[in-house]
Formats: sequence, C-alpha cells, structure tokens
Amino acid sequence: MNTVILSPKFQVVIPLTVRRAMGLRAGQKMQVVEYEGRIELIPDRDIAELRGFLKGINTDFEREEDRV
Repeated sequence: MNTVILSPKFQVVIPLTVRRAMGLRAGQKMQVVEYEGRIELIPDRDIAELRGFLKGINTDFEREEDRV
C-alpha cells in the first residue's frame, strides 16, 4: 500500500507504481467519487480504447417491437 500527502493546494501525486499499473498519463481526466467515506479516482478512457470490448457478445435474442 502506498501513502500520499495532501499538499496545501489539496493536490496528491499518484505513485509511479500505480500510474504504470493503471496505464495513466499526464493530463488524463479522472472522475472523483466519494463512496462510503473514501475517495475513488476513476480514469476516463478514450473512446478508441473501448473499441471491441463487447466483441463476442450474444446478440441472438428477440427484440420488443418498439425497440427495433
């Protein structure tokens, strides 16, 4: 577990090991969420990175008439 220090400007530095493991880069946007007394940072991903993530999903089902 890594420890960070909150600066007087309320900034933190994400440790190198975490940045590498998560594939983070400078200038990347993140969502900040407060959840059950903790802070979670969720990296925004480029739409290009999401391409193909549903590959192989089963689309063989009947749709409702108003959903076609």
